[in-house]
Amino acid sequence: MASIPLAARAEAHPNLRPLNILRDLPAVADLIELSFSDTMDREGQRYVQDMRRAGQDDNFLHWATRMAESTSLPLTGYVWEEAGRLVGNSSLVPFRHNGQRTYLIANVAVHPDFRRRGIARSLTQRSLQHAADRKVTSIWLHVRDDNPGAIELYSELGFQERARRTTWQAQREGSAAHPSSGVIISERLAQHWPQQEEWLQRNYPEVLTWYRSWNIPGLRPGIWTWLQRAFLGYNVLQWSAVSNDERQLEATLAWLPTGSETNGLLLATGPDPRPDAVTELLLHARRALSYNPNLTLEYPAGEAEEALRAGGFEKLRTLIWMQYAGATS
Repeated sequence: MASIPLAARAEAHPNLRPLNILRDLPAVADLIELSFSDTMDREGQRYVQDMRRAGQDDNFLHWATRMAESTSLPLTGYVWEEAGRLVGNSSLVPFRHNGQRTYLIANVAVHPDFRRRGIARSLTQRSLQHAADRKVTSIWLHVRDDNPGAIELYSELGFQERARRTTWQAQREGSAAHPSSGVIISERLAQHWPQQEEWLQRNYPEVLTWYRSWNIPGLRPGIWTWLQRAFLGYNVLQWSAVSNDERQLEATLAWLPTGSETNGLLLATGPDPRPDAVTELLLHARRALSYNPNLTLEYPAGEAEEALRAGGFEKLRTLIWMQYAGATS
């Protein structure tokens, strides 16, 4: 596959330079926290803390200087300085999927006192040039849906929307909702798998699997899947919601431990799910996993929002995933 052309090579600017991980990480962490703290989940908070700790770890820093282009960590990027003060950042995170190299442009942040001066545009253009120089053919970024200025900027630079995803987080307090008499919740049955798989592929699209490891095949019923989970010590819980009157499958829900502080739920539904089925599944999962206060769920934006709220989840953020499609001019 040919590399994606840019309109022109990004112009050098005296305030723009490559990220120096030997000294920049703490300042970058501060800037990211300042810019995104209002929608940062627990994993994001831990990410910032890890960045600060890494900036003080000499062994990590010397290793990172050799591995920056081959690890899925934000070790490469560009910063903007004014009078010795770091006020802008753009990280480049490399991924490899199906033999193809992919770059995620992340953490594009500018200090509030320095915004609306073209700094974010310059940082993003330089990041695009970095990827083009390395003949990377797939370049992505994500942006909050409530940031129209950034969305316009990225569209002007040649990015196109590919998906819109909302992250939901379980509320600390329990929900007062009452069970519905029209829905039966049970363990997921093997005969539900074909419909569940179809819905999962809709709700968790292939286009984002380079970044998200949803492990949908790990939910498949069967002895070999069970043996694999047992061997890896990988516990999975799954439930089905079936209508009480017609015995029709309405939705499924799976819990997959991620090894991090947040634990993801995979909700499988059609485009217009039965609201009380979704709500009852979520309430059931929260009761079953009451020992785990950090449940999260990612779902197509704008769908089943009232049902998700009734199930005790609150909207954390909606991200627009955009892929670079080439220069627009």
